[in-house]
Amino acid sequence: MPFKIYEMKGIPFALFILCIFFSCSAQTEQQQEYLRWIGDIAHDPKVDEVDFEICGSDSMVYQYFSLTHEDHIKEEKPYIEDYFLKNYNSVNLDQSGWIRIRFIVNCKGEAGRFRMTESDENYKERPFDQKISDQLLSLTKSLDAWNGFETAEQPIDYYQYLVFKIHQGRIEEILP
Repeated sequence: MPFKIYEMKGIPFALFILCIFFSCSAQTEQQQEYLRWIGDIAHDPKVDEVDFEICGSDSMVYQYFSLTHEDHIKEEKPYIEDYFLKNYNSVNLDQSGWIRIRFIVNCKGEAGRFRMTESDENYKERPFDQKISDQLLSLTKSLDAWNGFETAEQPIDYYQYLVFKIHQGRIEEILP
């Protein structure tokens, strides 16, 4: 007796089963790509410095709200504000909004895995002129203001961020 292929509204049953199988396989692969929490920064060799390493594992990087503000900043906030106000060259452009730079500080106090988000004053994502964004990123990378931590049980790596309120190409405010 020859093998009979069942059809469902003109689609061979074997083809239907194959489509289901590949669909499930693709979903399984996508689920494995999810990070631990929204906003986690996975290592990306295309953009991250090759010499920056976290002390622990990616699954153990503390969120910035897990430590008090005083714990992770070597200097007081005025030090950071002065650093940017002295070193940032205002750009005479009609661009205003927010630039957030988020990164990881390892247990030695070294920063890496920098990621930047840019938005207008209404928080709608949009790019700034590179004279503004590249300068802020470069200054943030060279800022030496972070404490490193280790406990008896483990080294501590943590997320840190700086948010710049930009008005007409000038820094108006730095958060946190």
